[in-house]
Amino acid sequence: MDTGLVAIALVVIGLGMGSLLAGARYVGEVRRIARFLRERGPQSNMRVTAGGAPGVTDLADAINTELDRSAQAHIEALRHQQEFQRDLSALSHDIRTPLMGAKGYLQLACDEADAVQRARHLDAAAARIDATTELLDQLFAYTKSTDPDLALTLEPVALKPFVEEVLLGQYPTFEERGWEPQVIFEDTVAAVEADRDALARVLTNLVVNALRHGSAAPRVSARREGDRVELSVSNAVANPESIEAARLFDRFYQADATRGAAGSGLGLAICANLARAMGMDIAAEVRDGILTITLAMRASR
Repeated sequence: MDTGLVAIALVVIGLGMGSLLAGARYVGEVRRIARFLRERGPQSNMRVTAGGAPGVTDLADAINTELDRSAQAHIEALRHQQEFQRDLSALSHDIRTPLMGAKGYLQLACDEADAVQRARHLDAAAARIDATTELLDQLFAYTKSTDPDLALTLEPVALKPFVEEVLLGQYPTFEERGWEPQVIFEDTVAAVEADRDALARVLTNLVVNALRHGSAAPRVSARREGDRVELSVSNAVANPESIEAARLFDRFYQADATRGAAGSGLGLAICANLARAMGMDIAAEVRDGILTITLAMRASR
């Protein structure tokens, strides 16, 4: 046989054997990694090691990156669960307190012979039951607002009359405080794309927040910026330095920060959830003793 052909044959055989050995080594490494992943405990922080086979290092790095992401997601889930359990514990205290108060006043009413005093005790009991009802309503609304399958129907909504209707709904509280809200609209016929029920909840919560925590009548203003309409609710606050604007939309923020204050701490969290569901942006800032919450909405054509 020609020596040239023999040399070529030997080279081909050598390449083939090398490929077979490399392939066997690669398969062995992949099987080792698969076995490691099957046997690795869910709480383990062990990482995949590369044995040097072609491409295995990149594969190991990619797997380790995903393992790190999974571990971080698990840590975040545990943290959120712990926070939610703590918040629920705080809310359960807020619910029990007015209920125990109502029970006490009802007992006093049962033991009271004087009709006038009995009526006062019953009124006090009713007020505490109303407070409990509000807390439960807010909790239900918050749970609903976090539903990923929440179905909203966006339609054109004339903003100024809608805002006026929400303010009118809070008229008794405004009258009780002797306040008259300012309503300033640069574009009085501005309309936005929104779900009516969700927008009503958002605006109501913003107004109630201003009434409950403000120290003066709120100012509601709106202006158009291109294809967006910005609605702002501003009010003076007694202790602006105590407000963390970045946390105002956190679940139970108010309840955690000031346990003695009225409210569930869910109102603004509901606003943020519903705003996001409608494709809106919501933000808060405190400047010169004024808290301003701005809702940016898509203008309707």
